[in-house]
Amino acid sequence: MNRSDSNNARVALVTGGNRGIGLAIARRFLRSGHRVAVTYRSSPPDLSSEEDLLCVFCDVTDPQSVQKAVKEVESRLGSVEILISNAGITEDKLVLRMSDDDFTTVLDANLTGGFRVAQQVARSMMRKRWGRIVFISSVVGLGGQVGQANYAASKAGLIGLARSLAKEFATRNVTVNAIAPGPIDTDMLNSLSQNQVDAMVDRVPLKRVGTPEEIAASVDFLTSEDAGYITGVVLPVDGGISMG
Repeated sequence: MNRSDSNNARVALVTGGNRGIGLAIARRFLRSGHRVAVTYRSSPPDLSSEEDLLCVFCDVTDPQSVQKAVKEVESRLGSVEILISNAGITEDKLVLRMSDDDFTTVLDANLTGGFRVAQQVARSMMRKRWGRIVFISSVVGLGGQVGQANYAASKAGLIGLARSLAKEFATRNVTVNAIAPGPIDTDMLNSLSQNQVDAMVDRVPLKRVGTPEEIAASVDFLTSEDAGYITGVVLPVDGGISMG
């Protein structure tokens, strides 16, 4: 029996769900029986006719766009009960070549954008006394990375945000966690040279990159009823790279 046949079917919103990790999470939620919406900024996902996903435009750097997107999801699917904050960008440069705009643009999209969406959906979760929020952070936020000071700062900030919200929302049965993916087979990784990928994989104890589906499986668990006693956690899904 999937969740659509039980009382555990929920309304899930995945930001940045048009490809890669976000789309894998959305598809996993569909298989679990949830009613699922994804946001996109550039173009909607390429879906099959059988994939019943609600696709909503949203620019997380624009508060009005966030508010409009959440209202559309609520009007068509119902109040958001599960939020996966995945939308983000990169603008990699060495610090001495990084402009203020390079730095603040990434923080606004990755960190402040996550705050904006969480704030919009949290009230209904707290009224219902049930909710799940998962921020997609990164192992770069745990250990840093040359040329990614802005990205690392934004992803580290998501961890602080997640743990603060976990404490604020705990009495209303709303859990907030973060997942820190390692190297994952996405467009971002595929933009690197083979030498860069090989060097990255060499640092991973399991000696391979992960898949978006492996991140989705972890998200599916953290948003389930079984994970109701887990909050404020940062879960590395990284093949062991964050062990040091």
